[in-house]
Amino acid sequence: MHEKIIGRRYLRELFGAIGIYALILTAAIVYGRALADGPLRTLVLLSPVIGIVLAVWAIVRHMRRVDEFIRQSTLENVAIAAALTAALTLTYGFLETAGFPRLSMFAVWPLMGACWLVTGLVRGCAFK
Repeated sequence: MHEKIIGRRYLRELFGAIGIYALILTAAIVYGRALADGPLRTLVLLSPVIGIVLAVWAIVRHMRRVDEFIRQSTLENVAIAAALTAALTLTYGFLETAGFPRLSMFAVWPLMGACWLVTGLVRGCAFK
């Protein structure tokens, strides 16, 4: 029961942060693009980082609340996903020198998320 309460609290905090991020991102895109180059435009376009910081805060709080097994397995999954992401992005970097199209750094996080998901699914099946 305790784990369910922790999980619900985490989802509330994380999705609250994601909601704030989405609102600020929308406002930054709508209003930031119209601003003249300068410090104000830079601040407006960086403002979605507020939501990212809130999401990081939610994740850190969640990791402190869960038991040791969940914490250890989650951190192992993240480490494996980070290693896979590094290998894949470095490989693609070499392909870019061979003429493949350049990718934005915005592509790295979805790749990391996909690696984390696949790692969790594969390792989850191994634990059963």
